[in-house]
Amino acid sequence: MLEIIIPLLLLFIIALVKQIPKIGGDIRIALLVAAVSSAVISGLGPGETLLAFIDGIDRLSWVIMLSVFGAIYAESQVKLGAIDTTINSLRSIFGNSPKGLIAAIFITLFIAGSFLGDAIAAATVIGFLVINSLNELKLKPEQIGMIILVGASVGSIMPPITQGVFLSASLVDVDPSPAINMAYGTVGFVGLIAILESFRFVRGKKMPEHLKTTKSIVEILRERWATLVPLAVLVAIVIANTLFQYNIFSEWIVFSAILNPLMEIPIIQGVTFQVVSAIIIAIIVSFFFPVVRKQAKGVFKGGLSKVNQTVQIQICAGIMVGVFYASGLIDKVAMMTEGLSASMVKIGSALSIVVVGMLTGSQTTAQTVNVTFLAPILENMNVDPNLIALGASHIAAAGQNMPPVGLTAFVVCGLIGGILSKKVDPLKVMFLALPNSLLFLAIGLIAWFI
Repeated sequence: MLEIIIPLLLLFIIALVKQIPKIGGDIRIALLVAAVSSAVISGLGPGETLLAFIDGIDRLSWVIMLSVFGAIYAESQVKLGAIDTTINSLRSIFGNSPKGLIAAIFITLFIAGSFLGDAIAAATVIGFLVINSLNELKLKPEQIGMIILVGASVGSIMPPITQGVFLSASLVDVDPSPAINMAYGTVGFVGLIAILESFRFVRGKKMPEHLKTTKSIVEILRERWATLVPLAVLVAIVIANTLFQYNIFSEWIVFSAILNPLMEIPIIQGVTFQVVSAIIIAIIVSFFFPVVRKQAKGVFKGGLSKVNQTVQIQICAGIMVGVFYASGLIDKVAMMTEGLSASMVKIGSALSIVVVGMLTGSQTTAQTVNVTFLAPILENMNVDPNLIALGASHIAAAGQNMPPVGLTAFVVCGLIGGILSKKVDPLKVMFLALPNSLLFLAIGLIAWFI
C-alpha cells in the first residue's frame, strides 16, 4: 500500500502546495520525485530505473515531438505571414461585421492552437494580433480575455494536430486515430458554441470603418496564396491518410528509407509518427521561402521558447509513467479499485482530472497525473479505450480553464493588460469561459458512460 500512497502523496503535495520553498507548485519536480520514490520503494535497481526512464519518455515521444515541431511550424507560419492571410481571408468570408471579426479570430485561434497543441502558446502567438482589434469593438478586457482563452483552449485539442487527444491516447496506449476522428465532431461542436455565445459581446455594435476589409477572399488569395503553401502541403498529407488511408511516409520509398531505421530508435522514433512527419515536411517547405530562411534563428528560438515548459513537463511525465509501469504500480492501483462501482469511479476520476487541471492550469498536467492510473481502471470496467482517450482529453480541457486558478487565463490577462494598459480580472475571464468548460466536461463524461 505504501508503494502506492507515498509516490502519489508526494506528487500532489509538491504540485499543489506552492508554499513549499523552491519546489512548491513545480509540476516537473513533483513528477520526478514521484518517479524516484516509486523506484526506490519498489526496489528497482539503477539500471532498471534508467531503462524505465527511457521507456516512459519513449511512450510519450510522439507527443513530445508533436509539441516541438508543431511550435517550430507555427512560428514559421507567423514569419511567413500565413496567420495574417488566414485572419484576413476569414474576415472576408464572414463579412465586415463585429460578429464576422469574432468568428474569424476564433477560427484563427483554433488553427493556431491545433498547430501548437498548447493553449498558452496559441494565445500568445495570436493574442498580439487581435487584442487591439477587439478593443476597438468596445469589448471589455475580460471579454477579450474570454475569446482568446476559449479559442486557444479549444484549438489546443482541435484535430488534426491535437496534442490533448494524442497525449490521452498515448497514456491509454491506443492508436489515436479513432479518438481524433471523433474529436472532429465534439471539438468542432464546442468551438461553434463558443463562437455563437461570444456574439452577445457585440450585440448592437457597429464595425469601425478602418477595421473593415475592402478585399474579397479571391483578391486576398491571389495576392498571398503562396503564404498558405506549407499549410496546404500539411493538410494534403493528413487528409490523404485520414480519409483515403494513403500514408506517403510508408508508400513513398524516399520517406520510408529515412523513417524506417528511425522507428527502431527509442524516443527518436517519435518523429516517425505520421502527423509529426507531416509537420516536418511542412517546415521544410516553409524554408523554401526567403522571408523564413532569413529569420531561421527566430523561427527555432521563438517556437521552442513557447513550448519549452510544456515539453519539460512531458519529459518528466514520461519518466514517471515509465517507472510506474516498471514498478507494477499501475496494475496494483487497478486491482484496488475492482470492488468500486463503475459510476463512482468514473465521476471520481473526472473530478480528479478537473481539480488537477484547475489548480495547475494545464490539461497536460491533469492528464499525465491522472490518466496513467485511470486508464487501466476504466478498461477493467469495459470502457472502450478509444472513448477513454476521448473523454480524458475533453475533461482535462475543461479543468484547465475552470476558476479559481487557470494558468492560461493569467497569461492571457497579463498579455491583454500589457497591451491595453488596463487591469484585467482573470477570475472574471474564467467565469465567462465556464459554460465552455462545462460543455467539455459533459462531453467527456458522456464518452465514459456510453
